[in-house]
Amino acid sequence: MKQACSVIYKFLLWLTLAASCLSMPGRADEITDVNQLVRTNQLAEALAKADSYLVNKPADPQMRFIKGVIQRQLGKPADAIATFTSLTQDYPELAEPYNNLAALYAAQGQLEQARAALEMAVRTNPNYAIAHENLGDVYALLASQAYNKTLQLDKGNTSAPPKLAVIREVLKLNLANPGLPSVAPAVKP
Repeated sequence: MKQACSVIYKFLLWLTLAASCLSMPGRADEITDVNQLVRTNQLAEALAKADSYLVNKPADPQMRFIKGVIQRQLGKPADAIATFTSLTQDYPELAEPYNNLAALYAAQGQLEQARAALEMAVRTNPNYAIAHENLGDVYALLASQAYNKTLQLDKGNTSAPPKLAVIREVLKLNLANPGLPSVAPAVKP
C-alpha cells in the first residue's frame, strides 16, 4: 500500500510539473532556448539565461537541473555540486540530480560520496538504468581500491590478484569500448 501511494504521489508530481509547463508557455520557450544554447555549446550565454530565468522562478527544478549541467560543462564542479545538492534537498523525489551529483563526485575521486548519491538515485527511482549502471561502475572502482589495499598490506596474498585482474579487465573494457558503461571520471550524468 505504501509503495502504491509513493507511485501515485510521483505520478501526481510529474503530472503537476507537466501541467505547469503547459500553463506557462513562456517557461517552455525559455527552457527550450537554454537547452538549444547548451546543444550549440554557447554555455556562457546559456548560464546567463538560466540565471536570469531563475531570478523570477528560483524553485524551478528543470531550469536548476539544466544550470547544474551547464556548470559542470563549464568546468565549475563546485558550483554544479552545490546546484545538484540543493536540488536533492528541495526535490528528494527526483533521481536525476543524485545521479549527476554522483558523476561529479566520481570525477573527483570521491567514490564513497558517489556511491551514496547513486544509492539514493536508485532508491528514488528503482527503474533508473543509468544510475544502476553507474553504481556498478563505482562498486567496481571501490573493489579495485580494496584489493589494491589488500596487496599493500599482505604482499603474499594469492586470492586478491586474480580478482583485481578481473576488475581491471572490466574497467579497461569500459574505457576502451564506448558501448559499455563508462567509469569515473566519466560516470554518465
